[in-house]
Amino acid sequence: MNQDPNLIAAIDIGTTKIVAIVGRKTEEGKLQLMGMEQVPSIGVKRGVVLNIDETVSSIKQAVSKIEQKLNITLSEVYVGIAGQHIKSLRNRGYRFIETGLEITQSDVDHLFDDNYKIPVEAGEKIMHVIPQDYIVDNEMGVKNPVGMSGRRLEGNFHIVLGRIASVKNIEKCIRRVALQLNDLILEPLASSKSVLTEEEKEAGVVLVDIGGGTTDVAVFYDGIIHHTAVIPFGGNVVTSDIKEGCQVLYKQAESLKVQFGSAMSDMAREDMVVTIPGMAGWEPKEISFKSLAYIIQARMEEIIDYVTFQIESSGCYDKVGAGIVLTGGGALLKNLPELIKYRTGLDVRMGLPDRFLVGDVPEMAHMPMYSTSIGLVISAMERPKRKIIEPELFGEVEPKKQEVDQRSSYRKERQKKEKANYKTGNLFSGIKNGLVNIFDEKDVEM
Repeated sequence: MNQDPNLIAAIDIGTTKIVAIVGRKTEEGKLQLMGMEQVPSIGVKRGVVLNIDETVSSIKQAVSKIEQKLNITLSEVYVGIAGQHIKSLRNRGYRFIETGLEITQSDVDHLFDDNYKIPVEAGEKIMHVIPQDYIVDNEMGVKNPVGMSGRRLEGNFHIVLGRIASVKNIEKCIRRVALQLNDLILEPLASSKSVLTEEEKEAGVVLVDIGGGTTDVAVFYDGIIHHTAVIPFGGNVVTSDIKEGCQVLYKQAESLKVQFGSAMSDMAREDMVVTIPGMAGWEPKEISFKSLAYIIQARMEEIIDYVTFQIESSGCYDKVGAGIVLTGGGALLKNLPELIKYRTGLDVRMGLPDRFLVGDVPEMAHMPMYSTSIGLVISAMERPKRKIIEPELFGEVEPKKQEVDQRSSYRKERQKKEKANYKTGNLFSGIKNGLVNIFDEKDVEM
């Protein structure tokens, strides 16, 4: 990827922000975070790319900032995927053992690969296949069947489906920033890597990641994942409700939610009000904390009910011994853990993504809104490159020779200018030239 082969880069394409993050895998197998940079996300709604050009522009800004900060040149990245098009299902496959009645790794691999052949709806593609447990000659609950004797091997698998068009749009954005896409990682799985412990997964836990456009849910029990879902509601919907209910501007509604909002109206004071400056020629508005909390609570209860439905669908509602781990930017809403505990009857704790990091940890890594970003790098450390990406999923996986030549020429020219500017100490000229080269790329309109 870069001069250091241990460097791993990831891009989190969210509804409200795009984060470029780079980490290094230490000799002990831990993650040392090198840097994070974020820019406002434009062109993405509810986790789905709706405007290619605007999204490409935002990704370029984030990549440029991290490259300048760390003095590196990125060439390949891992990217998270979410959105309301993500679905999951369970599948059970079987295979008869013919090689001396002993189950080999090849048998397990063939059973795993068979899951990619199951029929799905038109326009959908299998994104992830996650083994849960195995059954050997009616002996259930086997975690690793390799070496066991038996005639029939069955396996339970959790399968994640995504829409091909949405996947292609993400890949197109990455290609147009002259980067190679190593793999797409489901964002609920990425978040779980950064905030959940193995003990919680063993006891049973629900990850709830409330982002700007979506709420991601992942249910674990007995150390394995049982259910994933993406709910098409997030913090932006709450802000829109405040905008309409209080008749204020969107940015004013966001400030009201962050500074004065509460998820429980019973805990808001009736005698407290906040004054919103009026536009030219209009009088200021007074909004009570109680009214603001009523608006927020109504929408958050709806999101929590969706989460409860997903937990019940997993069949693990009575097995969630560790409760709910809440993360994401929406988790910072005042009194939200209390509301979730009241509505679901489950214990709730805040999940922060810094517990698995080593070395100097940036201040941003202590915030729950970066759980997915850090989780993407942790997930990338544990998987080989391009394991899931298939030619039929993305179309043409390898770029054309002409594209390779263009990118190679672009990189060489850029590095040459950076070296020249470094020798002369002309820092601002180097940054200017780098940005000009980045945004000079002629993109084809979608």
